[in-house]
Amino acid sequence: MTKNTKVNAAILIIGNEILSGRTQDTNTSTLANWLNSIGVKVNEVRVIPDIEKKIIETLKVLKKENNYVFTTGGIGPTHDDITAESVSKAFGAKYEIHKEAYKILETYYKPGEFNEGRQKMVWMPENAELILNPTSGAPGFSVENVFCLPGVPSILKSMLGGLKNRIVGGEPILSHTISLRTVESEIANSLTKVQDQNEDVEIGSYPFFHAGKLGVSIVLRSENQSKINSCNSQILEFVKQKKIEIVDR
Repeated sequence: MTKNTKVNAAILIIGNEILSGRTQDTNTSTLANWLNSIGVKVNEVRVIPDIEKKIIETLKVLKKENNYVFTTGGIGPTHDDITAESVSKAFGAKYEIHKEAYKILETYYKPGEFNEGRQKMVWMPENAELILNPTSGAPGFSVENVFCLPGVPSILKSMLGGLKNRIVGGEPILSHTISLRTVESEIANSLTKVQDQNEDVEIGSYPFFHAGKLGVSIVLRSENQSKINSCNSQILEFVKQKKIEIVDR
C-alpha cells in the first residue's frame, strides 16, 4: 500500500458492560486519534455483546470492507472472554495454545500463579501474531487484517506503540477548528456552499455550550493543509459578512 492511498479501519467494541452502561468506552477515541495520526480513517465503530455468533458475523463483514479491523475487549481470563475463539471461527482457523504467548506469561507470573484461568489467555487462532503488552504481560494478537486488543483503556493505550510498524497508513489526517458564537441554523446554508466547493475537506459542525452561551465549532479535516487553509478562508469570509463573533475555546 503506498502513501496517498485511502486507508480505512473499523473499530469493534466487544462487551456487555459497554452496552449496559456500566463501563464507559474511551477506547474508541484513543484508537481513532491514533489511527488518524498515522493516516488511517475510521469508517465505522460498532459495539456488540459477548455473543459468539454476533462476533463472528460482524467480523466477517468488517474484515472484508476495511483495510484494518481493531477489536477491543474479551481476551482476558474470565468465562465471558470469548473474542479469541470467535476470531478463530471467523477465519476458519484452529483455536490452540500459542507457544510464544505461553512462554511470555509463564515468565511473567510467579511460580504457581499461572493457573488454568490465566492459561486461557494463551489460547488463540493458529498462526496468530502477538501484540506485545508492556503493562500487564498478557499479549493481544492479530490475524490477517484483524487486530485484537484488551478492553482495559490504559493497557490498550500502552500496546499501540508496538503496532505502529505493522499498520500502513496514508497521509496523516489534519484538522483545524473554528469556534463561533452562533447557532447552526444561522450558518447552515453558507457552510453547505463551502462544502460543495471543497470536496477534499470534510467539514463538521458541532454545537457547544460554554460560559453560559451557545456556540458552534466548525472542524475541517483533510490530508492536505493548503486545502484546509483555503476552506478556512472561505468560512472566515462569510463569518465576517454575517458579523459572527469568533471565540477561543
